Amino acid sequence: MRTLPIYFVDAFADRPFTGNPAAICPLERWIDDRAMQAIAAEIGFSETAFVVREGGGWRIRWFTPTLEVDLVGHATLAAAFVIFERLEPSAAEVRFESLSGPLTVSRQGALLAMDFPARVARPVTPPPCLVAGLGRSPVAVLAATHYLAVYAEADDVATLTPDLAALAALDRAAVIVTAPTSPKFGGDFVSRFFAPANGVPEDPVSGVAHCTLVPYWAERLGKSGLVGRQLSRRGGTLTCEDRGTRVIIAGHATLILEGRIAAG
Repeated sequence: MRTLPIYFVDAFADRPFTGNPAAICPLERWIDDRAMQAIAAEIGFSETAFVVREGGGWRIRWFTPTLEVDLVGHATLAAAFVIFERLEPSAAEVRFESLSGPLTVSRQGALLAMDFPARVARPVTPPPCLVAGLGRSPVAVLAATHYLAVYAEADDVATLTPDLAALAALDRAAVIVTAPTSPKFGGDFVSRFFAPANGVPEDPVSGVAHCTLVPYWAERLGKSGLVGRQLSRRGGTLTCEDRGTRVIIAGHATLILEGRIAAG
């Protein structure tokens, strides 16, 4: 039976079993889409990333347990970590081509820093099922690729128990919830990320959510350098910078497992 290399990496984590786990599968060439989807479903993480060398860089694709998506942060960080640690240890930067265009990840001291497109949210009228699904009315609702629901207090975000079936029925694939931080959590702002329509009830730490969170909080707080705290059960810290049309999202990563997986 054919097998493929597989790595489990905790992204936005400086120790095992925190942050957001991702599976990374480097390939010599692309395999059938159905095989990649089956591997992602078998592993069951919010994201499995597949990478193939292409020219002087890499092409990356991301799969949830149920479908392919166009942009993922934590699995990109994890993929770059595998390339730096196992495949190209002398590299200072990794360049990926993706469905969302070129993405780069560079070493920034002990951190890995991703250069991602900003997704600026604009105020919208929330659909009734959004507020009902969240179970608590936000003070503001905006939208870019995903909905952004803003609350007054960090504890409002921490204690949300949303109706995931209601959120899965929305016209956008995911909902970001956010609030100013408090001394209990640290950083500049807190967030959580729910994407049940994509087969991810709650993403433990979402890089792609920060493509929207960073420009929102940079404008609101009047500064470009920010630290985000994601308040999932596992939790995670993201060091960010607003650069207008781009955002820098940086964090640690930790290798959990290295092995091979059956590919059918």
